[in-house]
Amino acid sequence: MASVLNTVSSVCLSSSNSNRIRTRPLLTPIAVSFTTVKSQAPDKAPAAGGSNFNQLLGIKGASQGTDKWKIRLQLTKPVTWPPLVWGVVCGAAASGNFHWNLEDVAKSIVCMMMSGPFLTGYTQVITQIWLLLLGGLSLAGLLDVWAGHDFPIVFYLALGGSLLSYIYSAPPLKLKQNGWIGNFALGASYISLPWWAGQALFGTLTPDIIVLTLLYSVAGLGIAIVNDFKSVEGDRAMGLQSLPVAFGTETAKWICVGAIDITQISIAIAGYLLGAGKPYYALALLALIIPQVVFQFQYFLKDPVKYDVKYQVCLPC
Repeated sequence: MASVLNTVSSVCLSSSNSNRIRTRPLLTPIAVSFTTVKSQAPDKAPAAGGSNFNQLLGIKGASQGTDKWKIRLQLTKPVTWPPLVWGVVCGAAASGNFHWNLEDVAKSIVCMMMSGPFLTGYTQVITQIWLLLLGGLSLAGLLDVWAGHDFPIVFYLALGGSLLSYIYSAPPLKLKQNGWIGNFALGASYISLPWWAGQALFGTLTPDIIVLTLLYSVAGLGIAIVNDFKSVEGDRAMGLQSLPVAFGTETAKWICVGAIDITQISIAIAGYLLGAGKPYYALALLALIIPQVVFQFQYFLKDPVKYDVKYQVCLPC
């Protein structure tokens, strides 16, 4: 399940970084430039002659339009929501307390709405920041009350993720300036934060799960690096020390695939599944990782700038 989460995250990260102004999902640190995003929605979507469907998803190739509600939806980049939704599913399943009844399904849907449309959308467009931020935090508090929590853990996860998205982009910390810290924050939030929210909602968030998901999030760091290659010149000009800028393209591409593959094999297969006496699950996960490695050599390692999107699109296939 975690391997599939990485795959979904990689595709959505690629879509969310199709422009130089970076966006990031939440519960997750997302790059929001508070100095460059205007306080009013534009009259038209940026691309001409594109697809209406692409406009609604907020991805490259969107059509022009004057409907401000469509534009507002486009700016929240719905294409970045699926990893958060899937992370909630993983956490709910890991809790061992999710049941296919109306109440649990309703709780999970509300948690998905909090993680995706509200708190991811909040970080994507400053014009809707207060509506989506307060809406997301309100849903988090509602979930704590609904689950009967003595300590509002879901609310604090949402609040912490919102703060993390701010310090990711805003000085003085501005985490995205450092390729290691910024990309790990992004990768961890794609995998860890929604997982924690789902598990805390239906069960108990234990220290071993926190550590395991954070370690596994190193693979998310690798996925985030994929999107830095096409922006080397811009990052260098802006003083951002992305890994391709700091180490060069050749070294960074091996750091990228190494972070993904070694983490998945060592943490998920050797460290957890084999250690837990589940060899068949380990083999199944390995079978999912092998095509990923093939596509890395077939596309990404040949030319990470030319084939970054094609490599990530091939993963689900």
